Amino acid sequence: MSIELATADDTVAFGESLGRALRAGDVVLLAGPLGAGKTVLTRGIAAGLGVSGRVSSPTFVLARVHPAGERGVALVHVDAYRLGGDLAQLDDLDLDTDLESAAVVVEWGEGSAERLSSDHLVVRLDRRPDDVRELTLEPHGSWVERVPELVG
Repeated sequence: MSIELATADDTVAFGESLGRALRAGDVVLLAGPLGAGKTVLTRGIAAGLGVSGRVSSPTFVLARVHPAGERGVALVHVDAYRLGGDLAQLDDLDLDTDLESAAVVVEWGEGSAERLSSDHLVVRLDRRPDDVRELTLEPHGSWVERVPELVG
C-alpha cells in the first residue's frame, strides 16, 4: 500500500494517525534514505501518542524515551544508523524491555530490528525529485489486519 505525502505537514498528519493507532508493544521500523522524512514522521507519531518531549533525530544518543501522556503509552525513538547492523549494540539498548509499556519506533532498523517482534510495521519513505514523499506500508503479524483501519 502506497500513500503520497506532498508536504511535511502531510507527513506529520500521517504520523499522527499512526501514533493514535499505536499501543504498548508495537514496533515500527522506518526505512528510507537520508532526508526522506523519517524524523518528521516520528514527530507526528509522538503527537498522535500524546507523549512529551521534543522529537529530534537520536543519531548521537541512539535512543530517546518520550514519557507517556494521557494514553499511557511511552515512545522509544531509536536511530540505528550508527549501529551499522551491529546487533550486539541493538541488544545493549534493551528495547524488548521497553515493549511492555512503550511503542518503539526505529529509524534505519530494517534488517536488524525486526527481531524485536515478528509483529511489526515497516514504513518505507522515498523522496521523489519533486519533493513529494511516497510512503509504503509493509505490515507483519497483526499489522496485516490493522493497516486497513489506519489508512481507511
